[in-house]
Amino acid sequence: MKSSFKKQQGIVLFFSLIVLVVMTIIGVGLAVNSSQSLRMAGAGSDSVAARLAAIGAQSLALENNKGVVMANIAEPLNIAHVNFNVNSVISPLTIQDVNCQRTSKAYAADTVSCRRSEISSTATFGRGNLGSLTVVTGVEQEVFTGS
Repeated sequence: MKSSFKKQQGIVLFFSLIVLVVMTIIGVGLAVNSSQSLRMAGAGSDSVAARLAAIGAQSLALENNKGVVMANIAEPLNIAHVNFNVNSVISPLTIQDVNCQRTSKAYAADTVSCRRSEISSTATFGRGNLGSLTVVTGVEQEVFTGS
């Protein structure tokens, strides 16, 4: 009877080691999955932050170059926003005056026309700034015809 009891103790040790190895594999798998989920969530938040920075840089560039400067842009104007980590370019789409696409004001015939520009802001983000996001917006500046 004693010899069968000793064999059973060895079998219990063997099965407990197998259960321990299986539990360790499950734990390592869950830890890896959790770290990947955290990395993906961080990348998503970086992308959202870059988009907001690009939009903020566009607003700042338009505010700093409104009026006469915006109406008289003849060649692309590069603006580096160091605080936002964004580069913006204001490019004229047409050199001559064109009819305004949207206006709610009643003007006399051909007294007001528009000059169109495009502003594109490119933000870099992510590890080593490998991600890039560009926001492009069109701008129409009303001017007196012939000015």
